[in-house]
Amino acid sequence: MATTQAPAPTRIALVSFPGVRAFDVSVITEVWGVDRTDRGVPPFDLHRAAADPAPIPLRGGLSLTPDRTLAWLARADLIVVPGLDDHLTPAPAPVLEALRRAHARCIPIAALCGGAFTLAQAGLLDGRRAVTHWNLTELLRTHHPEVTVVPDALFLHEDNIWTSAGTAAGIDLCLHLVRTTHGAEAAAAIARSMVTAPFRTGTQAQFIEHPTPHTDRDADTLASVRDFALTHLAEPHTVAGLAARAGMSARTFARHFQATTGTTPVRWLITQRIAAAQSLLERTDLPLPEVARHTGFGSEITMRQHFAAHLATSPRDYRLAFRHTQGPPMVDKARLHP
Repeated sequence: MATTQAPAPTRIALVSFPGVRAFDVSVITEVWGVDRTDRGVPPFDLHRAAADPAPIPLRGGLSLTPDRTLAWLARADLIVVPGLDDHLTPAPAPVLEALRRAHARCIPIAALCGGAFTLAQAGLLDGRRAVTHWNLTELLRTHHPEVTVVPDALFLHEDNIWTSAGTAAGIDLCLHLVRTTHGAEAAAAIARSMVTAPFRTGTQAQFIEHPTPHTDRDADTLASVRDFALTHLAEPHTVAGLAARAGMSARTFARHFQATTGTTPVRWLITQRIAAAQSLLERTDLPLPEVARHTGFGSEITMRQHFAAHLATSPRDYRLAFRHTQGPPMVDKARLHP
């Protein structure tokens, strides 16, 4: 009887040098450094690459011990750069050169939070869009004026480089990279293990400090409406209908919804329907018209249009890529910032 050969682990390089944030190191390790193959997650091969093997002190009395040299970056399928405790910390010259070489080889590079400053030091963000923590956007603009800083995205991609906003947005980006390479179910399994959402909608505009335009009662009401929409996803929903359920006018509902989630009710609903369709395409053999009906798209044509607009692929091709497979090589299939 023929045996199925196990897929080769995806190789992840965690770039390490003095000054990197312990939180980001922990996020990267939690996503790619834990064996969850018994839960259907593909195998990962995570290594900590640094200029020398000496232990690297981290804030809080912790330390990080490298297990690979920077030369290992050339073998990686993905390189992840943690954020920094001091965002203007100069990265070692060998680190910057290794990142430049990796980018020239078309190896994807992702930076969490202030890791964008490291990529900017390497010149990799020159003339490109990037995002960082909302409280650091002016600092990044001031010290690296050649970078086009996007103020409100949770994460985005340009020219094989990903950047993300602060702290929790780093988790969002890591899970997104798993989702686009190994499917929604793999990302959801990791998210469940981490007790976090497999994805969040909206932008970091919802977290920027400003007077809140609504009361806690309104926020609870909106959460109840979102929960209703999710549990009745197959039904048609309108902004006016959801607003009526919240006891608000359509205009007030839309304004409060965007202030709470960072996105509009329509965009939020489309995102939820796409995610539900992805799961059904991976887990079931339902015909495409049935997938569209169960997820509220109504027709296969409408679902196909939204997949093309948001995932740059078709439902059929998505199923071929992720149904009963561990996923394709690292490619950018999703539009990261609507």
